[in-house]
Amino acid sequence: MFTVQSCTWMRESWTDARLDDFRGEVNRRFENVEDEIRELRGEVKQLRSEMKSGFEAVNKTMLNGILILFGSCIAGFAALVGLVATQI
Repeated sequence: MFTVQSCTWMRESWTDARLDDFRGEVNRRFENVEDEIRELRGEVKQLRSEMKSGFEAVNKTMLNGILILFGSCIAGFAALVGLVATQI
């Protein structure tokens, strides 16, 4: 249970030296967090670069497939026109 007496005890137990130590620990932990964020940003940049190159490869493959399919359709249509022309 939280009482006024416990607040008084806690206030008295936090000396300037303890507060300085606590502040130092908090600052150290925030520096660690900042370092980890910096590291994560680097990893995200690398991942985005890898994904970009992967998407470019997929786009190139799809474009080649579409061109081959389109060429096959044109060749099939030409063959059909040739077949009909020889039957007339």
